[in-house]
Amino acid sequence: MSEGDKPMPATPGTAKRADARRNEKALLDAAASVFVTDGVDAPVRRIAAAAGVGMGTIYRHFPTRADLVVAVYRHQVDTCAEAGPTLLATATSPFAALRQWVELFVDFLATKHGLAAAMRNDPDGFTALHALFIERLVPALAEILDAARGAGEVTADVAPYQLIRAIGDICAGGERTDPQYDVRLTIRLLLDGCRR
Repeated sequence: MSEGDKPMPATPGTAKRADARRNEKALLDAAASVFVTDGVDAPVRRIAAAAGVGMGTIYRHFPTRADLVVAVYRHQVDTCAEAGPTLLATATSPFAALRQWVELFVDFLATKHGLAAAMRNDPDGFTALHALFIERLVPALAEILDAARGAGEVTADVAPYQLIRAIGDICAGGERTDPQYDVRLTIRLLLDGCRR
């Protein structure tokens, strides 16, 4: 390799930015995981411990709980939206990809509990997040459903928006107040009902 063919070393600022992005992703993943088990009101020290960072790091990135909750929400929307093509490429069938995507979506919805309360002082921000949710997730689910339809695995009348709404309604159905209610079982039944 000649001197002119060697790649330029990364500048310290570039490496730091990439490292900062990885750290923020790890922090958001940890916060999402804690929100699933403990809700959005989980203590910041629990989130910091799960992320392997100090509480100051969290407050430096997210000065308020609402900032953290919104960032986790956006991160989860992006994760769900971007997972579709990978799942279609790696799952044993489009329907298996659909099941896996819905599991990710259900995990995301668990982090969404409490979002409205966290954003009660920012109704415009809440509306914008809902629009982002629809704009990113409906097409992602549509792509998976189209592949499943093409493989003859789901009925033609399953619309992505309706399926997202049905899953959302099931997840909001009282799991926290009714210990006999099993969200994941109910969603499995819903998906089985979509099969051809």
